Amino acid sequence: MVKIVLVGTGTMGGVHAGAYSKMDDVTIAGIVDKDEKALDAMVRAYNSKGFTSVEELIESGLEFDLIDICLPTPLHSRVAKLAADAGKSIICEKPLARTVEEARELVDYCEEKDVKLFVGHVVRFFHEYSYVKKRVEEGAVGKPCIARTFRGGAFPQGRENWYADPENSGGLVLDMIIHDFDFLRWCFGEVERVTARGLLEYVEKGLDYALATIVFKNGVMAHVEGSWAHEGFSTALEIAGEDGVLELPNSRNASVELEQRKVSLSEGGVMVPKSPVVDDPYYLELKHFIECWKTGEIPLVTADDACEALKIAHAVLESIKTKEPVTLS
Repeated sequence: MVKIVLVGTGTMGGVHAGAYSKMDDVTIAGIVDKDEKALDAMVRAYNSKGFTSVEELIESGLEFDLIDICLPTPLHSRVAKLAADAGKSIICEKPLARTVEEARELVDYCEEKDVKLFVGHVVRFFHEYSYVKKRVEEGAVGKPCIARTFRGGAFPQGRENWYADPENSGGLVLDMIIHDFDFLRWCFGEVERVTARGLLEYVEKGLDYALATIVFKNGVMAHVEGSWAHEGFSTALEIAGEDGVLELPNSRNASVELEQRKVSLSEGGVMVPKSPVVDDPYYLELKHFIECWKTGEIPLVTADDACEALKIAHAVLESIKTKEPVTLS
């Protein structure tokens, strides 16, 4: 039985707890949160043990295998280092840290302590997205040229309203569309430069918007749009190539559509429907990380991948602030 300690009882902590509860070979051995009311509720829900700090957890001598960090971004590094000092492997929600330097330092720290570090860039585990990547690799659109993504919803509500502090959250660039940066890099490789505009100054007022143009070293250009000004969460993805377009429309359960380029007036579009899978992407992600922890297999998304996604996000933030293109080293 794999013993997990969950740190954080907020939205993502609840999502992860629900996923673990469906795994026959996993138990939530402990839960950590400074909010005693929220902690008590989750402890009772999952028949676990509660702690108000990671220090208290470690001093208790509780036996566990991995610690899962679902806390506000600025707290990730400190808690992960405490776990590494205790010799425990780590699952950490994205972004890995608030800054690229802090993230890189944490990766090196975990390597020195000989503990594994897994980072929750969950979009790679969404069936629709992995299917689009597979079809692009199979040549469904020919040579890819252009990609477009959208990800948006209402302004998130967190404890002490921490999302509204851009110094802590980094706004939607660091907290939300970093998902798309990671996915696109997974598809197209390293980024050459970014140009972006956004409304980071509105974050404190409960609004945010960003639009980034990303040029990859292989020549693909991507437009990444994010909004914390919509009601209801939605995403969209489109990849266009020399021979066609793959589109995941702006709908939660939409099918992936392939429209081939017309070579004569008689040829039309072709739809490739794919039904949503039963397993939740968070379940698939966490199950994968646990298997990698057991076997030593390299995970689908590595800590180095997480650092690179963070690097792209910070380049976008820099471009928003300077209103100038930013070239990545």
